[in-house]
Amino acid sequence: MAGMNFKALRKERGWTQQNAARQLGVSQTLVSFWERGTRSPSRRCLDKLCYLGIKLDPATLPMRADSDSAAVDFAQELANLGYPGFAHYQNDAPKWNPAQLLVLALAENALARRVAEALPWLVLRYSEMNWEWVRREAKLRDLQNRLGFTLLLAQQLAVRKEGSEVAHQLATLEQDLRRSLLAKEDTYCNDRMTRSERNWLRQQRSQEAAVWNLLSDLRPEHLAHAA
Repeated sequence: MAGMNFKALRKERGWTQQNAARQLGVSQTLVSFWERGTRSPSRRCLDKLCYLGIKLDPATLPMRADSDSAAVDFAQELANLGYPGFAHYQNDAPKWNPAQLLVLALAENALARRVAEALPWLVLRYSEMNWEWVRREAKLRDLQNRLGFTLLLAQQLAVRKEGSEVAHQLATLEQDLRRSLLAKEDTYCNDRMTRSERNWLRQQRSQEAAVWNLLSDLRPEHLAHAA
């Protein structure tokens, strides 16, 4: 959590650091560390904040150490982050930072199509996520082509929906990432495709996918819930 975000939340409640510490069962020193950005609240403290009715920006949630994607229900987490396509699954406050959820989803090699279609929405909805962290993690995992494709789709949606400022931001991120474009052909999180499916997609893939050397027919007009 960004320090200034917690400080603003505390002041909205009219709490001193001592009040906040008492409410959360921690020391004033720890609250001070949070506000200076040198420490992040634990999951227990974040849950307590939610219990107290304090709504946190998911993009300020700390990155989780238990980042095994096998334990992630992507549809559920996207629902809790507000994705309209999975609204019927929503049952709790978000538990994952959208930046970390994005990277984990992009690293999947058998991601459900409906989840893959939600990723441009995730980028668009949380366009102020920690992009430095996302780009670093994507490059470490050789995911820059999948990330670039997602950014390109989100940018095109932003032109239609959000206006020039968000579209320009996403376009800048996507263009910067092109410097590290991988020559190896990849899929959009679906490596279980047969050879015939791959051959078909090489002819039918979207222009956006071709730019990022991916096999996918996903286009902005397919993203009804994002638009």
